[in-house]
Amino acid sequence: MNEPRARADSAAALIALEDVHLVQPDGRVALAGINLNIRRGERVVLLGANGSGKSTLLKLLDALVFPTHGRYLFEGRAMAHAGADRARSVRSFRQRVVLMFQQPEAMLFNPSVGEEIAYGLRHLPIDERRARVTHWASQLGLSARLDTPPSELSGGEKQRLCLACLLAVEPEVLLLDEPTANLDPRTVGWLLDWLSTREITSVVATHQLAMAGELGERLVVLGEDHTVVFDGPIDQGLDDLKLLTDQGLAHVHRHRHGKRVHRHPHGHGD
Repeated sequence: MNEPRARADSAAALIALEDVHLVQPDGRVALAGINLNIRRGERVVLLGANGSGKSTLLKLLDALVFPTHGRYLFEGRAMAHAGADRARSVRSFRQRVVLMFQQPEAMLFNPSVGEEIAYGLRHLPIDERRARVTHWASQLGLSARLDTPPSELSGGEKQRLCLACLLAVEPEVLLLDEPTANLDPRTVGWLLDWLSTREITSVVATHQLAMAGELGERLVVLGEDHTVVFDGPIDQGLDDLKLLTDQGLAHVHRHRHGKRVHRHPHGHGD
């Protein structure tokens, strides 16, 4: 198994986690000693078994939760834990760093699709706001649904609406938790193409090993002990069957082909 990459100079990173531990209120460990630097423009894929801490890590990167020990730095400045400094620091980067939750219903609360997309654009002049709503509704196939309540959308449409809401604010950092779970193949293709052609920093958590290589160039694997067990080139990580099987991301089982029985590795979600 590959060791995590050595910690680089955090001052050169857009995002830096320094010995981050996070313990839940009930005492469960969610993250344990995470050191992670992400440079501007990097596309990072996050893998790990259920319960390893992927969703918690994404929430921490979006400043929705904070370390119980260690530091989270954005552009070299520590995100404050409490008080006025925390409120100011969170507000200042909320438009720059956005997170799509695994369950889209958690993000939707406006009366219509159009108002949902426009919600994060309230600071813009009305003409620019309308133009962005129109553009991103078209990009995500929602133009005919602008007056529809989000509750009446299908699961895939809700996922597309969440993407439209996030992309409309033109963020610098895009955090996605299982973004392809409810998407149809056409939208998955669009998202992969969009990510590959934009200079945007992204961290994408997925179970889809077959798709991981198209979501980024760098792979970070969280172990069941909530530590980083691999951090390196994505091809190297995906080719390491021992790493994937040890971390519960792939399994090997018997197959029968006619009279011949042999064993194949399979990635979860493939």
